[in-house]
Amino acid sequence: MTTNLKFIISYIALFICFFEINAQDYPNLIRLNGDKLHIQGIAFDHKKNCIYSSFTSAFYKSDINGKIIGSVTGINGHLGAITFDAKSRKVYASLEFKNDDIGKNISKTLGQKEIAQSQRGFYIAQIDVDKINRCNVPFEDVVELHRLSEVSEDFEANVLVNNSMVSHRYGCSGIDGITIAPPFGTDKEKKERYLYVSYGIYGDTTRIDNDYNIILCYPLGDFTTPIHKYFVHTGNTTYGVQNMAYDEFSNKIYLAVYKGKKPMFQNYSLFALAMNQVPTFEKLTNVPYEEAEVEQLTTCDAWHFRWGSTGLNPLGNGYYYISENNIENGYNYSNITLYKFTETSTSPFEKCIIK
Repeated sequence: MTTNLKFIISYIALFICFFEINAQDYPNLIRLNGDKLHIQGIAFDHKKNCIYSSFTSAFYKSDINGKIIGSVTGINGHLGAITFDAKSRKVYASLEFKNDDIGKNISKTLGQKEIAQSQRGFYIAQIDVDKINRCNVPFEDVVELHRLSEVSEDFEANVLVNNSMVSHRYGCSGIDGITIAPPFGTDKEKKERYLYVSYGIYGDTTRIDNDYNIILCYPLGDFTTPIHKYFVHTGNTTYGVQNMAYDEFSNKIYLAVYKGKKPMFQNYSLFALAMNQVPTFEKLTNVPYEEAEVEQLTTCDAWHFRWGSTGLNPLGNGYYYISENNIENGYNYSNITLYKFTETSTSPFEKCIIK
């Protein structure tokens, strides 16, 4: 073995050891302070050693101690879950401008006018985080919007269910959960990457056609038309998938939801999708206006897990930052807490206590 080859092998071994040690060396807890609206999502930046967070009407860039070092504020819309692409150094977020009960509440809390019809829509917000170098950076300086027409069509549609005309096809309330992941039907060595964004689903217990969570799949960087529209029969959930996270360690996508209220379902709050499953084409159950066979995915596990719906971020090597949101003196905050992957029958994660 040559001296150069020995050096390369030693360097690789040192790098692996270094990574494994650092994977366990994050702060156990980072407190992120918000305002009157609660946290929606988190993303950790390993290179800059900082954390990004969405607090519904504001986007924050904080250091490892939770101190805000930059922000984009005054967003009169619903900035939801976020995911960070280290390769392009962009955060992708779901963003809704709508005038239902959620939208009206946001506008009222911000002291803003209700969103005009011409402004309403559903978007992927592509955020250039390296341009956020101070607080209150103007929205238009760092955010590029991509409108999702597929979502708007389902949201605006009226459909016939049980001889009654109801609004919002499939119970679509917009979008929220978002993540970057390889294609389904492959192992984790696959290099292609796609952006997945999930529908919000109204938790109307009187409807029969809203028991699926829906996930759109787009080529990363081209959000014109989804190349896949996946249906996942989870049972009805309250406002659908709140956070969605792909974990390379387990090669699964996790769906964190506000649990549903229909008594015929288990009403879990966290589901897992194995990436190596091959999607199937089948007809939907109890969706009378959809006669075609559609692409479906099956959950491989589910749990009653308290946290995750306001932030779920895999760090690597089975470690996660998970948002534990709360409110104090009328203001929202979140304890971003370190967890270790366990995926037992009773819990997917275990809180870390690292000395």
